[in-house]
Amino acid sequence: MSLLSKIDPNSLQQRLQSGEVVLIDIREPAEYAREHIRGARLVPLGSIDAHDFDAERHKTAVFTCRSGNRTAMNASRLLAKGFREALVLEGGIDAWKKAGLPVHFDAKAPLDMQRQVQIVAGGLALLGALLAWFIHPAFILLSGFVGAGLMTAGLTGFCGMARLLALMPWNRRFLATP
Repeated sequence: MSLLSKIDPNSLQQRLQSGEVVLIDIREPAEYAREHIRGARLVPLGSIDAHDFDAERHKTAVFTCRSGNRTAMNASRLLAKGFREALVLEGGIDAWKKAGLPVHFDAKAPLDMQRQVQIVAGGLALLGALLAWFIHPAFILLSGFVGAGLMTAGLTGFCGMARLLALMPWNRRFLATP
């Protein structure tokens, strides 16, 4: 696997101010809508195309995500986009914020889908256990159903709960790329 060289948040901020880099956020639209580094360009990893960057090939690309892990795991794919130099923001947006640098934050935007799934799945599993304890033992099947769904999502990459949550009113306006 190829590796992207790392850049720390303060160095990135200096290079952004000079205009010599293009910052590319590879997260999903809802994640970006909730919080992003000002000036970052949203190009979700799932739909990234080399031609998205035709006008910026002369610049250094800096890819970012929440923690830097998603970017690092897809380094070879990102390196193939044709930039003269490609870097990863070390620690992602989390490190950027920890360095005290500004982000755009929209409290009205939904939580990222993974967190929504974790909240709902955890709540349903807990509800099933509580109902089984206090009402009737058969309610434990609810917890088992949620567990089976999570295991299926992990094995296949298809998460029915995420698909259902994406249709909820608070997520609908963030389905399309801003």
